[in-house]
Amino acid sequence: MKLIDDAPWALVLLLCATLGLAPFTPEPHIWEKLRMLAAGDLRRGIDWFDLALHGAPWLVLALKAARAARGAGAG
Repeated sequence: MKLIDDAPWALVLLLCATLGLAPFTPEPHIWEKLRMLAAGDLRRGIDWFDLALHGAPWLVLALKAARAARGAGAG
């Protein structure tokens, strides 16, 4: 968890805004993959890879925010 605590907020937010939302048109990949997951249509390996790739920055952001809220992470 030290890696997440040491990651600058600006970098995590930049990753969420770029990799986390790319491609931007017609809709962000993460949104498309989450809709597919909810509908049960996430079947191909590439779809799971896309979900992991575009979801990773959001997961890091959530972990960093949770640890900061608990006081476990400094800055």
